[in-house]
Amino acid sequence: MTKNKDLLVIGHTALDYIIKVDEFPKANFSAPISDMKTFNGGAAANVAIVGATLGLKTGLVTAVGDEFKNSDYYKQMEYLGIDTDSFIVVPGEPNPTAFVLTDKNNDQISYFYWGASKQFRNSKSPKIAIKESEAIHLSTGSPEFNWKCAFDAKEKGLFVSFDPGQDLGIYSDAKLKEVIENTSILFGNHFEIERILNTLETDIRGLRELGPDIIVKTCGASGSEIYSNDEKIKIDAIKREAIDPTGAGDSYRAGFLSRFLNGESLEESAKFASAVSSFIIEAQGCQTNIPSFDDVFERMNEFY
Repeated sequence: MTKNKDLLVIGHTALDYIIKVDEFPKANFSAPISDMKTFNGGAAANVAIVGATLGLKTGLVTAVGDEFKNSDYYKQMEYLGIDTDSFIVVPGEPNPTAFVLTDKNNDQISYFYWGASKQFRNSKSPKIAIKESEAIHLSTGSPEFNWKCAFDAKEKGLFVSFDPGQDLGIYSDAKLKEVIENTSILFGNHFEIERILNTLETDIRGLRELGPDIIVKTCGASGSEIYSNDEKIKIDAIKREAIDPTGAGDSYRAGFLSRFLNGESLEESAKFASAVSSFIIEAQGCQTNIPSFDDVFERMNEFY
C-alpha cells in the first residue's frame, strides 16, 4: 500500500512553562524566578512540527484534553498538514503541562504533569497509522504504549527511532530493554546514553547488538557523536548564543530524521540536525524560532 506519512511521531503534546532562575534551590529553600513564559511544546509535538516545517509528511499520536482541538496549537498542526487522525482525546482531562526550570549555566530541571497522557497506558497501538507510515519516532510518553507501538512497527518492517528523553526514569529495566530491542536508532543526550548503558550493564557495542544499528548521542555545546558499524562520527556543534536550550534535542532529532529518511548519510544528517537546533536555542520556547529548510541548509554549509 502507498504510505501517506514519512514519519509518525508518538508521545507528548504539552504546554511548556519556561522558567529562568539564577540557581536551583536546595530542599526547603526558595529561589526567585527571573523570567517565566508559556509556549507550545511536548517532545513528540516538537518533532512532528519541526519535521513538517522541514518538509517531512508527519503524523502525530498523542493524548490531549477535549478542548485541545479548539486551540491555536491545534490550528498550527492543521496548517502544517500534520495527520492528527490518531489523537487520543480524553474528556475531562487537561492537556499535559511541563514546567522547565533553567539556571544560569543552562542546566535544567523539569516537572511534568501528565494530564490526558495518563490515558496512553490503557490505549491500543495505532495499527492503522503505523501501517500508513514509512517510519515511527517514539518520544517521551508511556513506556507500555511505546513498547506496543515499537513492536507493531518493527513487525511490519518499519524504521523505528526511540528517544526516551527525560522520561527515561519511569522505564523499568525490562521495559527499556524491550523497547530498545525493537529500535533501529536510539537517540539520547550524553547523560541519558550513559544511564542506559549503566542500567543495561553494557557498552556501546553491546547496546547496538541488542537492537539499534545506530546510536546518536548529543553532547550540548560539545556537538554530537554517532555510533554505527563499529565507527564513531563526531560532529561539532554550531555555536550560537543560547537564549534557551529547551527543545534543542527535539529539533535535532527532527532535523536528523528529515535528512536520514531521505537517504542522506549519517554525517550529513547530523550536520543538518546541528544546524536546526542552533536556530531553536536562539529564542525562548521549543517552536518559536523554527527555521526553513533553506535557512538550515545555508547555515550548515557556512559552518561545515
